[in-house]
Amino acid sequence: MRMAAVDLLAKVKANLIVQHDADDALLRGFITAAVSYAESYQHIPAGTYASADMPPTTEQAAIMLASHFYESRDGATGGFFADSVQAGRQVWDTVNLLLRLDRQWKV
Repeated sequence: MRMAAVDLLAKVKANLIVQHDADDALLRGFITAAVSYAESYQHIPAGTYASADMPPTTEQAAIMLASHFYESRDGATGGFFADSVQAGRQVWDTVNLLLRLDRQWKV
């Protein structure tokens, strides 16, 4: 990826306050899923961010979403720091608001 999965990995780990490397493969998978979601939500071709710069708002959304996937692996809560379904919904609402800023609105 042009925006460098390694760079996003470091940013996601910083966001999560994770200093070990034991979960790097897991985090990379979550980053891949978050970037794929961003591309789909923004109505741009899959793989766009492999060769194009990722806008800062989209990058923040991907960091938040990958972090959310990591923190709420059971899929039922908002994660370690916000153990509620409402907190999980707030993450998705915020991610979607950030992604909407760079969305392709053409039909």
